[in-house]
Amino acid sequence: MAQLLHTMIRVGDLDRSIEFYTKVLGMKLLRQSTNEEYQYTLAFVGFGEESTGQAVVELTYNWGTDSYDLGTGFGHLAIGEEDIYARCEAIRQAGGKITREPGPVAGGTTEIAFVEDPDGYKIEFIQMSSAEKGLG
Repeated sequence: MAQLLHTMIRVGDLDRSIEFYTKVLGMKLLRQSTNEEYQYTLAFVGFGEESTGQAVVELTYNWGTDSYDLGTGFGHLAIGEEDIYARCEAIRQAGGKITREPGPVAGGTTEIAFVEDPDGYKIEFIQMSSAEKGLG
């Protein structure tokens, strides 16, 4: 059986991104590696290890590159949450940026919210009680 292992995003400041994903979103820094020859550092963060079936986020820092054009192809990371209202308030208190306040999706009942990481990547929070229903 196949398993989704990780999603990779490029970041402009690895320490700042690790701090956001661990301290603001509550993920764990699972591992980090550096490639001196090709001048990049990888950090893997997640709520659990891939070995337990959890997908994680690979933060890739290419040395000397402090920002990226995010383009229009990438949409967002999605995280299921038991209480998106409390989660957004905790993110706000930790200095995180809420870009869409929690509430029902337009034309539906699924409750969602969006936050933005320090590099501008969007992260959607979906109320777990409706996460598997789609956005209806």
